[in-house]
Amino acid sequence: MALRTPLMLAGCLLALSFGAAADTAHTYAFGQPAPANQATRTVQVTLQDISFSPKSLDVKAGETVRFVLVNKGQLLHEFNLGDAAMHAEHQKEMLQMQASGMLTATGMGKMDHSAMGHGDMGGMKHDDPNSVLVEPGKTAELTWTFTKAAGLEFACNLPGHYQAGMVGKLTVE
Repeated sequence: MALRTPLMLAGCLLALSFGAAADTAHTYAFGQPAPANQATRTVQVTLQDISFSPKSLDVKAGETVRFVLVNKGQLLHEFNLGDAAMHAEHQKEMLQMQASGMLTATGMGKMDHSAMGHGDMGGMKHDDPNSVLVEPGKTAELTWTFTKAAGLEFACNLPGHYQAGMVGKLTVE
């Protein structure tokens, strides 16, 4: 019994340390998510098939912006903050999610992957804090504190959308 308790404690601490490492995996040089009540400005962005309005945004380093995202299109769209390299990587993930049935043209798929023996699809989720999916006719929000000057983009990374021009310039001064 004396040995079992320290081993259980060690196991719990190990599990917690992995959880903490996972939480810090989503760090961004250009800022971090923030609660909506900390926003110093609100910006409405309209998502259409296949464009954003406005097409560019200027923010200041240190500013917390609440983005209100209104999808007036017929398709599922994404609002994702990052640079071109981040978008390219995220597009690969989105393509996998679409191929697995997790994403459809108009929303999240309803497939039960656990029943198919796929478990959690290798951890595929759309849960990055710098990104939100918005279904047709719906509104969503993303609040972000921009910490340093950088040239960024806001983009929809669903397969083909970025390439069709669904990307905007986000300048952090």
